[in-house]
Amino acid sequence: MVNDARNMTQTDHQTPLDNRLIELKNVKTHFFLREGTVRALDSVSFDIGLGEALGVVGESGCGKSVTAKAILRIVPEPGKIIDGENTLYRHHGANGRPAGTDAINLTEMDARGPAIRAIRGAEIAMIFQEPMTSFRPVHTIGFQIMEAIILHQHVKKKQARERAIEILARVGRPRPAQAVDSYLHQLSGSQRQRAMITMTLSCNPSLLMADEPTTALDVTTQAQILDLLRHLQEESGMAIMFISHNLSVVEYIAHRVGVMYVGQLVELADTNELFGRLLHPYTGALMSAVPKPDRRMQKVRIVLEGEVADPSNPATGCYFRPRCSYAVDRCKIERPVFRDFDTPDGGQHFVSCHRPEELTWRGVGAPGVPLPVLS
Repeated sequence: MVNDARNMTQTDHQTPLDNRLIELKNVKTHFFLREGTVRALDSVSFDIGLGEALGVVGESGCGKSVTAKAILRIVPEPGKIIDGENTLYRHHGANGRPAGTDAINLTEMDARGPAIRAIRGAEIAMIFQEPMTSFRPVHTIGFQIMEAIILHQHVKKKQARERAIEILARVGRPRPAQAVDSYLHQLSGSQRQRAMITMTLSCNPSLLMADEPTTALDVTTQAQILDLLRHLQEESGMAIMFISHNLSVVEYIAHRVGVMYVGQLVELADTNELFGRLLHPYTGALMSAVPKPDRRMQKVRIVLEGEVADPSNPATGCYFRPRCSYAVDRCKIERPVFRDFDTPDGGQHFVSCHRPEELTWRGVGAPGVPLPVLS
C-alpha cells in the first residue's frame, strides 16, 4: 500500500511546541561573490526538540556547517541570511517560575549585538572540527574555559576555576586540577577535543552543535568521544545537532537524521526509519557506501555519475536530477516539494522527491533488498 503524502508547510512540525528547542523555517543563506551568488542554504526547514540528538549528513559543500553557523549567526562574510526564520524557544517553569515558553527570533538579532552574544556559548554552543581554531595558544586551556564561565555566569575567578576543573573531570580528563593549566600544544588530538567539549559545556547550553568533531581522530578515539557525547547528553538533557559525512557515526548517536544535498534538506526521519526504509535516491547512494563487516549484508554499491548542481547557477527542477537514474521529465522542470510520508508506526518521514512511492516499491529502502545501481 502506498503511503499518503502531504506537503510540508511552515506549520508542519515533527516536534510539539512545548518540546521544541530550535526551529528553522525556510532559511536561505547566500554568499555574494564576484563570480556570482552562491545559494549555500536554499529554504532549509527543520526543528530540534529538547534533549534530542539530530544528525545532519551529506557530502562536503552541501551546507551542513553553514546551517549551524546560520543558527549561531556567525555566517562569515560575504555570506548573509536573506530570508527565513530561526527561532529559539526558552522553556521555563522550574524553580517556582511561571510555566511558559518564550520564542526568540535569532534571525532578527544584530549578528554582532549583545543579545546574540549572550546566547552564544550560554544557550547554544558549538564544537568545531579543529580545536586549534577555537583556542589561543598563548593562554592555558583553563584560562580560556574560565573566560567563558565568567562572561556568561558572572562568577568570581576562583569559582570559575573550580567549575573548569569539575567539567574537565566530567569529560574524562586525567588529573583535571593539573590539566587546567595546560597549553594547547601540550595536548594530544583527543585531549584537545575533550578540552573543546569542556569549553562548550561550561555554561550548560541547551543545544550543542558538533561539527564533525571526530573526523581527525583515530577510530578508537572517535568511539570514546561519541560515547562521551552520548553520556553527557543523557546526564544533562541537552540537545545535540551532530554534523558528519559518516553515516555509521550518525546512526550511533542520533535520534533523527537529516540528509542535505546542495543546500537543501532532501530527507528527514527517525534514525531507525531512515536506515530501514530510505526514500531518496541520494540517501540510497550514501547508504551503499557504508561498509558492512558481514559479507552477507553487503549491498550493491551505487556509483553516482554526472556533476553536482552548481549552487551559484542551479538548473530548474530537482538539483539531484543530473546524477539520478530515476529522473523523469517532471524532474527537469519542477522542483520537488519537501513532503511528509506517514510511517507504519504513525511517525513522520520527510522527503524531497517526485517518485518516493515508486522507489520504495523498487527496493531503494526495502530491508533485505539490494540497492539498485545508479548509472
